[in-house]
Amino acid sequence: MKAARLHEFHRPLVVEEVPDPKVSSPFDVVVRVGAAGLCRTDLHIREGQFEEAQKEAGLSLPYSPGHENAGWVAAVGEAVTNVDVGDKVILHPLITCGLCRACRDGDDVHCDRSVFPGLFAPGGFAEYLLTGARSVIKIDDSLEPVDVAPLADAGLTAYHAIKKALPLLYPGTTCVVIGAGGLGHIGIQCLRAMSSSRIVVLDSNSAALALATEWGADETILVDGDQVRAVQHVTLGRGAEVVLDFVGESGAEKWGVDLLKRKGYYFVIGYGGSLDVPTMQIILTEINFIGNLVGSYNDLVELMELASLGKVKLHTSSYPLDDVNRAIEDLDNGRLRGRGILVP
Repeated sequence: MKAARLHEFHRPLVVEEVPDPKVSSPFDVVVRVGAAGLCRTDLHIREGQFEEAQKEAGLSLPYSPGHENAGWVAAVGEAVTNVDVGDKVILHPLITCGLCRACRDGDDVHCDRSVFPGLFAPGGFAEYLLTGARSVIKIDDSLEPVDVAPLADAGLTAYHAIKKALPLLYPGTTCVVIGAGGLGHIGIQCLRAMSSSRIVVLDSNSAALALATEWGADETILVDGDQVRAVQHVTLGRGAEVVLDFVGESGAEKWGVDLLKRKGYYFVIGYGGSLDVPTMQIILTEINFIGNLVGSYNDLVELMELASLGKVKLHTSSYPLDDVNRAIEDLDNGRLRGRGILVP
């Protein structure tokens, strides 16, 4: 099969022929990749930020990234009963054991023995991908793999954070979304579908803000140095009950905390920067910081229901697998709006 593989950190991927993955255990599932989403994590992988963790997981270069995958079942192990060859599926990003406490609690993203294709095992920047029966979810007939692949991680991460925030977003509250890009545009739609909170979206790109209104934002604010005052103005000086930071770097994590009201909640979803908040400020205002790592299998099932109802739609740009490096450069240089998708 054809695969795009990383041979050296800080270097372009190489598209080459490699052996097809094969079923080797009873619960294996091989999927013919119909679409693979491109994520900022793939940039961090290329930069070597996961090198030590990958070594600990026994992964060595070269290998294929790609952890947002959808396609068609090509082969199954003898114990697989939930999907058949030919089924159209989206893949939860983790292969999980089903036996540990986290899995039995439905919190399988924290499985003790998980495998993460695309990060710690060969991923979906290829024509075929090996996963497990616990990771595949059949998708509605109205949807195609190219319509949903980025929901497997970007969408799942946004949905997971918003689901945790829902008890805080009762009528009359304000939720500020930082970033209306690949993650944020999904989060805005999930918020609109799941809560009655007022949605205020911040971004440095005016075109993204125009789209945010179409996705469900009640207010949009341009990040121009005066965004904190603007949020204080629209919240009558109180600040927001919840801030969803889909950026987590480039300064957003510095001023984003100032958008909170007393006893507010700051959800860190995007990453790359560092939080530096005085402990006295945290105590005196009783603000809270919540980390978010993708979501569970059940979260993805629920998100796919929203997608099948037309309440969550992706804004995407598609590239053939041979153009993987152009896609990566477009993402890295801010030329990509919404989510990039590789189509083998």
